[in-house]
Amino acid sequence: MKIEDKLTASIIGAIKELYHADVSAAMIQLQKTKKEFEGHCTLVVFPLLRLSKKSPEQTANEIGEYLKQNEQTVAAYNVIKGFLNITIASEYWISVLNDIHANPQWGISKANEKAPLVMIEYSSPNTNKPLHLGHVRNNLLGNALANIIAANGNRVVKTNIVNDRGIHICKSMLAWLKYGNGETPESSGKKGDHLVGDYYVAFDKHYKAEVADLMAKGLSKEEAEAQSPLMQEAREMLRKWEAGAPEVRALWQKMNNWVYEGFDATYRMMGVSFDKIYYESNTYIEGKKKVLEGLGKGLFYRKEDGSVWADLTPEGLDQKLLLRADGTSVYMTQDIGTAEQRFADYPINKMIYVVGNEQNYHFQVLSILLDKLGFEWGKDLVHFSYGMVELPEGKMKSREGTVVDADDLMEAMIQTAKETSNELGKLDGLSQVEADDIARIVGLGALKYFILKVDARKNMTFNPKESIDFNGNTGPFIQYTYARIQSILRKASEANILIPDVIPAGIELTTKEEGLIQMLADFVNVVKQAGTDYNPSIIANYTYDLVKEYNQFYHDFSILREENESVKIFRLALSRNVGKIVKTAMGLLGIEVPERM
Repeated sequence: MKIEDKLTASIIGAIKELYHADVSAAMIQLQKTKKEFEGHCTLVVFPLLRLSKKSPEQTANEIGEYLKQNEQTVAAYNVIKGFLNITIASEYWISVLNDIHANPQWGISKANEKAPLVMIEYSSPNTNKPLHLGHVRNNLLGNALANIIAANGNRVVKTNIVNDRGIHICKSMLAWLKYGNGETPESSGKKGDHLVGDYYVAFDKHYKAEVADLMAKGLSKEEAEAQSPLMQEAREMLRKWEAGAPEVRALWQKMNNWVYEGFDATYRMMGVSFDKIYYESNTYIEGKKKVLEGLGKGLFYRKEDGSVWADLTPEGLDQKLLLRADGTSVYMTQDIGTAEQRFADYPINKMIYVVGNEQNYHFQVLSILLDKLGFEWGKDLVHFSYGMVELPEGKMKSREGTVVDADDLMEAMIQTAKETSNELGKLDGLSQVEADDIARIVGLGALKYFILKVDARKNMTFNPKESIDFNGNTGPFIQYTYARIQSILRKASEANILIPDVIPAGIELTTKEEGLIQMLADFVNVVKQAGTDYNPSIIANYTYDLVKEYNQFYHDFSILREENESVKIFRLALSRNVGKIVKTAMGLLGIEVPERM
């Protein structure tokens, strides 16, 4: 039984005995004692004063005395105004540590076949450029969220919708035809997504030059953009693609395959994966069918020019275009088509879209439309809306080639980790293979943790140098503490000190040790809250707080040099379980922890 439940039951008994009144558990307000006061749990006495008809201090003292006499887990109490701070006995905390010690998956709930099925969409790249820093935040958030939702006992399907059609795709294709001289990933030594991205930048460069020339001949900017031969060719290529022209489709297939190979390598390095990938080139057709079906049922209306619209004014929104006059689809149509395919593939109970906050209105509209079209999860779909991520230098632009590619960023982080670790002597005595692997784990851990510790709803600036610091609220600081714990456990094993399956009671714990056990026990609630709030940063910051507390404990108390054998074994068991929870928590964030550093 959780200590809060145990205390609540005893406090209800105290009120009945002392004040002859029956109260519900809802009236008992228990919270964690603030750090500056002595105690583990604090009872807020004010709601009980109408029953006691006494001052807050007197009421708190009477309840405290009752608990000390009648509840064996209560060792002491103190009163600060209307707050009763309760200290729990060491025996109880050792029994809690034994529960954690016995459960390798403490804090994690396993799903059964009847658990709700939650689908999470993230990544959503375009096939005209490599993944960049913005995609890194999206992928890391989506992957962490999927892990956390699964840890809360749900079945999870991770999906990706690839934007593989449209004018932006044709721009890269056309530029490659015009300026590529048959260049391939093999001939250039470039990753396929980088190669295609280079031609997207090349298109923009030539297009801007054309517009400038036309404007120099007296055309306005709008006229010049409309008359640009390059843009007209790109639009013509899109028309041919829509019509299924074999040569355009073959080029499209070839260049997309280059990009997919590149994406796969990036996803592998980043440590993210998907259970199912959807492609907009398939879903937009389904979307058009679904919209026309809705039109037939009177859910939508057609304008004189042939375009199809949804009237959302009854919902306090505006009119929303679903099909253009020429019958071509818009993003909303494609999202409806993707939903149709997903619903056919999986019995979805909840749908979560991990998409930036610039799309807030889009998902507000999508939710209403899916509900109108009869998707059971439409009304309650979750738009996991996150803020933009920038570098200290400022914003990035794909067309101008000023974007930070995900591959380059990850490579730079690994290199920085290697240099920093070498400077600090953390790779001394390791083989080259071991040193390279630790640099990879630390570099990527620094990147992931720095991004995930920030509340997703906020815009953020990613600072590579700050993220790699081995002190403070960083991934390397947490990873180094984990490695330190593993080193202690290895030394204990070499000295033939065994940690038993059951840690014996009978030792008096320090406040710091009790606090650490309380934090470990709280991991269950932390995982639940992160799942309920869709907030991976809760896990990240909990892990940092836990590691910070452990490091203070490590600094203040002996472990292997402790003379009392029982205390030594207890502290080793406590260390092992701190390590276990750190590894589990970082795993939920998609971050590896090294066994040595």
